[in-house]
Amino acid sequence: MTDETDATDDPLGPQEIEPSAPEEFGLVQVWWGDGKGKTTAALGMAFRAAGHGYRVHVLQFMKGGTGTVEDVRGEYNAMAAMPGLSYENAGHYGWHGFMDGSDDDEHDARAKGALARARELIEGAGEADLDEPLPLDGDPAAGVHMLVLDEVLYAANRGLIDPEDVIGLIEDKPGDLELVLTGGHDRPEYITERADLVTEVGKERHPIEAGQGARKGTEF
Repeated sequence: MTDETDATDDPLGPQEIEPSAPEEFGLVQVWWGDGKGKTTAALGMAFRAAGHGYRVHVLQFMKGGTGTVEDVRGEYNAMAAMPGLSYENAGHYGWHGFMDGSDDDEHDARAKGALARARELIEGAGEADLDEPLPLDGDPAAGVHMLVLDEVLYAANRGLIDPEDVIGLIEDKPGDLELVLTGGHDRPEYITERADLVTEVGKERHPIEAGQGARKGTEF
């Protein structure tokens, strides 16, 4: 016998994603540390929120390409396919300060450009009614329920943006916007008391120490 029950009829199964609004968003999350998984955790929350029909945007500060990582990462394809989840990458090719041939002035300019874009996104959220559903394909500058600023703390650690500017983003955000900040190996003391959630992702062992490079499907 063939079971013709629609999966959407199962309350525990996947449901069609429709625009919705969160009831309890508005916290500030900080994910930092020398371990792998900060961006991974943030993107996991982004997908979870988008799965509920909330509007989510990811702005990456320092995720530029490198010789060992493909320019198009797996998460970009996944985000592009997910309703309500959008992203943009402001990173410069290479890694700041690592003598890899990349232009440190360009790293600085890209990070400051990302900061200006973050301010624009937060301003747009402040003008939107975040208690209401937002169009899943809407312009993120017109309002989002969750904003992930990936590697913004690393940019502050590297001196590409001023930590005071990160504080300013927190102070300017509307009360219903969930703000997720990631990056950096140094504890961001300047914002830990301003955040509602602070998670240190610590490294116990990493395959890079044994010469393993970034792997497709796990690191990019």
